[in-house]
Amino acid sequence: MAAPPTGAQELAAAVLAGEEPVFHPNTGQPYSADAPLHPAAAAGLDVPRYCQLCGRRMVVQVRPDGWSARCSRHGELDSEWLYQEVLPD
Repeated sequence: MAAPPTGAQELAAAVLAGEEPVFHPNTGQPYSADAPLHPAAAAGLDVPRYCQLCGRRMVVQVRPDGWSARCSRHGELDSEWLYQEVLPD
């Protein structure tokens, strides 16, 4: 599986560190944990369409094995980076 690029871009670094979003990745509105979402987004099945750092619409590519999203200001995020298996040593 691919790993985030060396010197991970700002968006990938924030998501992988588990930082709370400033903007909701499915709506682009200021983040609120109790914001109403459509069922797919509420279930965690929707691809992030907005940058969680600036709220800009991202360029999203959905593939059979996942997705990638790119913010023009904060870089790229790939689903492979989020769901990598952690193998024991």
